[in-house]
Amino acid sequence: MITGDFDTQESDIPFPVFPDLIGEKGGDPTGEPVSRADSPANIEPEKDVPLGQDEKSKQMVEFLASENFSNRDKYVRMHILLLTWVIRRKIIENIKRVFDFVLSMFLIILFSPVMLLTALIIKLESPGPILYKQERVGIWGKPFLCYKFRSMVDDADLRKAELMDLNEADQVIFKIKKDPRITRVGQFFRKLSIDELPQLFNVIKGEMSLVGPRPPVPIEVEQYHFDTFRRLDAIPGITGLQQVSGRSELEFKRWIELDFQYIQEQSLPKDFEILIRTIPSVLSRKGAY
Repeated sequence: MITGDFDTQESDIPFPVFPDLIGEKGGDPTGEPVSRADSPANIEPEKDVPLGQDEKSKQMVEFLASENFSNRDKYVRMHILLLTWVIRRKIIENIKRVFDFVLSMFLIILFSPVMLLTALIIKLESPGPILYKQERVGIWGKPFLCYKFRSMVDDADLRKAELMDLNEADQVIFKIKKDPRITRVGQFFRKLSIDELPQLFNVIKGEMSLVGPRPPVPIEVEQYHFDTFRRLDAIPGITGLQQVSGRSELEFKRWIELDFQYIQEQSLPKDFEILIRTIPSVLSRKGAY
């Protein structure tokens, strides 16, 4: 804001307009001409104005006059480009949503015998529910319940605190290769990622995508650094660059770098590529535990 009193009579105060809005010679609302010498940028300030303040005010007025008004076509183009980008992104998001929904429905039908058999084995092998529902953090920090086939004993969450010293992952991730809480059949399910199949229903509900960063648990998000929150700028996925690049064998720093890379490059062809790469990654069982 430009402040300061001007040594002029009330009737001599010029109307604060810019040359490009009223013509080269200028004018006020009454039609009287206003010269450039009478513009606010050229009026001498009072002596009580701090040194340099008048120069800054002059530069600001000159910038507004030369940029914000004279180059209107530039800003029109900018708004058109912004609108085009928003529309394009919305179209891509809708296409991705349709792709996720249709393919998830197909996979649910395809793997329904496997899921029914898995549910039966879990029920017979150990006491407890068939599905494990865990709160996860989705896009922009929105929480949701993530579904998995239970691969651990029923009180696994209560026993986690006593196993923290055995953590083999770095930073905020908790992983143990030979976790004593995993059941006998649970180890097999984890190796082939069968325990992740119920997350297809999360995709149907719109809480997850087939491809994206893995959804973190709230306690992990609480330990994020400021820049790490960027990984929440995309819908979490069942698989992603991290899953096809080493899975649990990756350090957390590399994990985050891959998530950032996906968010920067995400597209339908990229998603399709990652889905194809997921098949040999799952079958090789590398980094799965």
